[in-house]
This record gives sequence, structure tokens and C-alpha cells, in this order.
Amino acid sequence: MTQLPDGRVAAQVVPADVFDRLLFPGVSAEVWMQPGVEIGDLPETQAVAYRHPDGGGVCLVLGGGNVTSIAPLDVLYKLFVTNRVVILKTHPALGYLAPILEQGLRPLLRDGFLRIVPGGAREGAYLANHPGVDEVHITGSYRTYESIAFGHGPAGEERRLRDEPILDKPFSAELGNLTPVIVTPGRWSEPQIAYHADNIATMLTNNAGFNCTTARLLITPAGWRQRHRLLEAIRGRLREIHPRAAYYPGAAERFDQFVAAHPEAELYGDRQGDRLPWGLISDLDPRRTDDPCFTTEAFCGLFGEVPLPSEGAADFVDRAVAFANESVWGTLNATLIVHPDSLRDAATAEAVERAIVNLHYGTVSVNHWSTLGYALGTTPWGAYPGHTRSQIGSGTDVVHNTLMFSRSEKTVIRAPFRAWPKPVWFGTHATSHRLAHRLVRFEAHPTLLKVAGMLPLAVLG
Repeated sequence: MTQLPDGRVAAQVVPADVFDRLLFPGVSAEVWMQPGVEIGDLPETQAVAYRHPDGGGVCLVLGGGNVTSIAPLDVLYKLFVTNRVVILKTHPALGYLAPILEQGLRPLLRDGFLRIVPGGAREGAYLANHPGVDEVHITGSYRTYESIAFGHGPAGEERRLRDEPILDKPFSAELGNLTPVIVTPGRWSEPQIAYHADNIATMLTNNAGFNCTTARLLITPAGWRQRHRLLEAIRGRLREIHPRAAYYPGAAERFDQFVAAHPEAELYGDRQGDRLPWGLISDLDPRRTDDPCFTTEAFCGLFGEVPLPSEGAADFVDRAVAFANESVWGTLNATLIVHPDSLRDAATAEAVERAIVNLHYGTVSVNHWSTLGYALGTTPWGAYPGHTRSQIGSGTDVVHNTLMFSRSEKTVIRAPFRAWPKPVWFGTHATSHRLAHRLVRFEAHPTLLKVAGMLPLAVLG
């Protein structure tokens, strides 16, 4: 544990052991606590469901439909961190996973701590309103949350504005984000530009763009000499990565709405059957604060780029943070890319540290894609604190959080500017399909020998 310059407490949770150091070389993750938590008091803010039992209850988990790990992780959090028994309603898009989840979670099912049920919106609404359900957790869109909590249509909107829910139960939620990627100016080599073109293209194309962590807006310095070179390298990567099935409901309609709003959108790949091309909308005007690229999560394989005028790197970082906080929807996660040579300038280094403090996001990651805050598991995952049930934004409360912090504000991840070996999640990784199998076997039974066995595949990526 450390005390930050402003007096707040930070707890380093990664690396926790030698395996973290080997699998995530040069990566650290800290959990920053909310103001008012003292170092000596931090243990009292952990595992509060066990320190101060409240009698338990039944939690309905409405599983996400885009990532297979969301539902089981949410279930485990509610079971073991908040001390609830759980009904999991699977999302129709991932209903086929129910038998696999039942197999993996069999002891919890057998002893009555968990039930898994299929269904759509009607079944979800029935369960949410059932008197036997004490609280609800949802991963989805804020529109879904609002329809459950306040009802549909104009009447539901009026109830939301009056803060008069039709479902008056404790409700936690993770509701997406318009994820910004702030690119700090510097002097980058061609290999470094190629690496971050890979990095940024992956942030869009992973899972066909159906992640709440998907890069939605690149915030770049308008006067940076290498801005156009980086954008061209990203375009090259998008040309190389084949379009994937747009499996999530409504994707084609959302894609078409963005392209209609921006006919200049650049499309990479063919639109065939259920496959959508990748989309890039560059040179957005930061003064058009009502642009859908700033206000609406596309939730498909499309993102925007907005250049901000500035007077040097430090000024750009300050302006980018203000723009992200004030003009971009969501508070879930943000990524900041900065060259180590840029940090040799004291003003830039101070601006980057200010950015980490001032970005109102639940996860802030330097150089690595901020989805790592989701993937690590030990770190809390959720929106920046402060949302309310009638102004839900990206949601309330957190999940994952294996150290059971109850007063976290944000996770801060720091990574090398250029990681080696290439991260396994990169879209151009040549051996990820083989390496992933070994990673699963390693996670089941971690050994140093298994790490050594993965190294050749990691290097060949």
C-alpha cells in the first residue's frame, strides 16, 4: 500500500507473484481508493459482507450477451464478495453456453447457491419483479437498465426524471462506455508506430467490436507530425484483419446510423451476409459536442478520431482529459498512450500523472488497452463512482475485485510503451489460437514449466 500525493491510498494488486511478472512483464495495477480511506483503515473496508453480515439475500444476475466470461464472473462476485445466492438469467445471444456453465459451476448448483435459467426480456422482467428476488445486477446497455428500473417509453422517461422507479430494489450495473484512447505526441520510430497501430486496431476488432471496452474514440494532437502516419498504419491493419460476423442484435442498424451521420466514414472489408466492414471516422470536429461519435456507443466494429488543437504535449494531455470527461459519454475505462521519451519532459510527465488522477473512469490504463482492467480479475471493474439510479451512465458498483475492496475509485494500470513478446490478444498475433490453449491449461494448474513451454509460441506471435 502507498499514499498518493493527494493523500489517497493506493493498493498494488499486480504483480502479485512470479507468474504475474512472467505473464505480464513490466505491467503493474493499482487500486486507488476513494478520498477518506486511510492506510490503517483499509483492511476494514475489505470483505465487508463478512465483517458486517446483512443476512444475505437473492440476487438476479442478468448476464451479458457479448463476452462469455461476463456472466460467470458476475455470479462469482455476487456469491463470494457480496454473500448472495444467485439466479443467473443467460442472455439469448449466449444461451448455448448454459450447459457449459452448469458443468463448470456444478458444486454451486448442487448445493442450491445458484440457479441458471434461459430467457429473454420477458423472463428477465418477471424475475426482476419477483418478490423472491432481493436485488438485481445487469451487464448490458443503459437503455435496458432504464426499461427495467423505470419502464418503457415517455412514461418511463418521466419516472426516471422524477427518480420514481417501478423496480425499487438495490440495482448494480455495468452499462458500457464510449472508450477514449488518448495518444500523446512524441517522436515515434516506425516499429513503434506499427506496434501501436496493431494495439489500436485490436482495441476495435477484438470480438468484432462488441466489447464495452472497445476503442470508440481516438483523441489525437492535431499538430502532431506523426498523426497521419499513425492513422495510415491503423488503416493498414484494418485492411489486413478480416471482418467478422456482426452477431450482436442491432449491430447492422447501429452501423448504418453512424455511416448515415458520417458519409465520409472509411470502410475496410466487404459487407457480406452478417459481416460488417470495419469503420473509421477521422477528423471529427471537437466543437460538435452532439456528434454521435461523442455521445453514443456504436457497439459494432466502428470508431472515430478527433484531433485537438494544443500548444505542446502537456497542454494536449490536459485538453484531452477535459474533452474525455466533459464531452465523451461513459466512465468505465480509458487508455492513455505515451512514449517514454515524452516523459523525460517534466511538464509532460506531470500532465500524464494529472491525467491519471483526473480522468473520471473506473479503469485508466497507460499504454496497454484498458480492457486489461477487466481481464486481470483481481482489479475492481466498473464505472467511476458517482452515478445514481436515475442518472446511471456507465453503471454503479463493481465486479471481479477479488480482494473485496468496498471503497475503490479507480484501477490504474501501467505498461511498457512497447511490450515484448507481443500481447496474445493482438489481432495480428500469429500463434494466439495455439497459445490460448496452453494459457488455459496453465491457469488450471500453474507451474513454471508450463510458462517455459509457452515461451516459444509467445515469441513467434
